[in-house]
Amino acid sequence: MRYVIVGCGNVGMELARQWSLAGHHVVGTTTSPGRVDEVGAVCAEVAVLRGSDAERLGEAVRGADAVVLTVSPRVARSFDAQARVAEYADTLTTTAVTAAGLHSRVVFTSSVSVYGRGSGVVDESSPLTDDADASPRNFIAGERAVLAADRGAVVRIPDVYGHPRDIDYPSRVKLAHELLGGSVPFDGDALLYRIDYRDAAAALDFVVTHGLTGVWNAVPDAVVPRTNREVFADICAAEGWPELTYRSEIATPVVPVSSSKIREAGFRFAA
Repeated sequence: MRYVIVGCGNVGMELARQWSLAGHHVVGTTTSPGRVDEVGAVCAEVAVLRGSDAERLGEAVRGADAVVLTVSPRVARSFDAQARVAEYADTLTTTAVTAAGLHSRVVFTSSVSVYGRGSGVVDESSPLTDDADASPRNFIAGERAVLAADRGAVVRIPDVYGHPRDIDYPSRVKLAHELLGGSVPFDGDALLYRIDYRDAAAALDFVVTHGLTGVWNAVPDAVVPRTNREVFADICAAEGWPELTYRSEIATPVVPVSSSKIREAGFRFAA
């Protein structure tokens, strides 16, 4: 199979590694010329492009069996509400619209932020948030563009962790104090669901290789996690730091999230 992965961050690189080991021809994209060698270590071909570049993306996806979007907004532009507007629109919505216009089999990596705070038990049939923040708005817009394609699919995931290059939570809290004055855009009452980057890649592989379409939650749901406030308060107490302030600009579920649909289809979380 010939697969194209648009956005080779931690999840995209892991997916490329898994597919290359399985004998597939993988084309990986990056926006940075400086990462060509790194991406090329796990991909047969590397294209330097932005997802909004229809001409170059069209060349990359020609002849592909599937196109997977694992694009992520730059973290440095995610903490401020105004900065998120252009960053999320370009990275998420424009990339999804462009890809869906070029290929019928597109799988979009989305976020549980599309549910907002949620109610009851959140599953794929739960209503989407009407929050005006750029994060859920653009994930939702990206989803709609992809689902309008003949064989579009969406995989909704929570916070990704586990990669050696990831910043651990104590370091994140320290940076929040040093760079943001201890004020973060998240909801303190949200449940801190997380997915290992290898499970995120495996879920995308499962959806692609099983020919699944529509919406799929890939949220490890064996245990209901603690809230952001509880987890980060413990870190602050252990380090002697003040507690964080939560601006609640980006809402994620405060109630349990179910991934029973993908588990019933045969997927299993490893972590």
